[in-house]
Amino acid sequence: MSGGVDSSVAAARLIEAGHEVVGVTMKLWGGESDTGCCSVSDVDDARRVAQQLGIPHHTWSFTEDFERHVVGPYVEAHRTGRTPNPCIECNRHLKFERLLGRVDAVGFDAVATGHHARIVRRPDGTRRLARGADARKDQSYVLYVMGQDQLARTLLPVGDMTKAAVRAEATARGLRTADKPDSQDVCFVTSVAGRRGFLGDRIPLRPGRVLEAADCREVGRVDAVELVTIGQRRRLGLAGGGAPRYVVDVDVPGATVLVGGEDDLLATGVTLEQVVWADGPVRGRVGAQCSAHGDPRPARVAPGGEATAVVTFDDRQRRVAVGQSVVLYEGDEVVGGGVATPRS
Repeated sequence: MSGGVDSSVAAARLIEAGHEVVGVTMKLWGGESDTGCCSVSDVDDARRVAQQLGIPHHTWSFTEDFERHVVGPYVEAHRTGRTPNPCIECNRHLKFERLLGRVDAVGFDAVATGHHARIVRRPDGTRRLARGADARKDQSYVLYVMGQDQLARTLLPVGDMTKAAVRAEATARGLRTADKPDSQDVCFVTSVAGRRGFLGDRIPLRPGRVLEAADCREVGRVDAVELVTIGQRRRLGLAGGGAPRYVVDVDVPGATVLVGGEDDLLATGVTLEQVVWADGPVRGRVGAQCSAHGDPRPARVAPGGEATAVVTFDDRQRRVAVGQSVVLYEGDEVVGGGVATPRS
């Protein structure tokens, strides 16, 4: 129970279905937080909803694991010029690894969350993650790391509901979180300090040159090369006028950013590492989704060596920043996904 409306309704629905339910809130970030799902008020909301529902509530602390698997890699990624996705790594290492381990130790049968996604059972008995009923709120992209063992022990009670229906049900049940806004930001980055403030306390942020990719001519400057990502258009110190320029490459050790036109940003494919397959490697046609709220692009996938794969787009697409995830779909079902590697 994160303290949001989705997990509140998920708990209520499970109780109504006859399950024995215990509310658990994960304490992940030990530092200052005013956004995301780790603030003091979120924990308090979860506890009070549990009281409303008449169920026990526990707070389990995984702060050391969160620092090791999410925060530390987030900082290191920026230091080396990668673009991290901390929510995916939190799901990979905390919610569906560390939490499930604690659940097993305590003796619970399953974990339920308020994520907007579905789990479908296939004729051969395997399971796949599938898109939630509300396309605008679908969270299957950030959950692609779940394997068969996790899928078999996870319940997603609001995955077949729209967000509007979730809020309406919360209102009808009188839950205190019915009108609570959705969390939007990285939980350990405050709205006041921002990404610059958070990273600036942990690594040196160095200014860098902005070069035109075609002729290596210097055309601008950035205050912190560690904060620049592929596809960025603003805060590059470029002169006004002319065709739009986009970041097409970032060299953090060399403190250099390359910019070019939109055509320079396009790529025919991407190589993935840390690949997770839902129920075995897939070869052939897929839909490749390259961001949490993007649309899947027609593509072909070819499994490579250990936990690698090559995705080739039917039509050139914007280059995927190194460190970002590409999730592969057959229709609405997730068949796998992985993390973009540097171009060879």
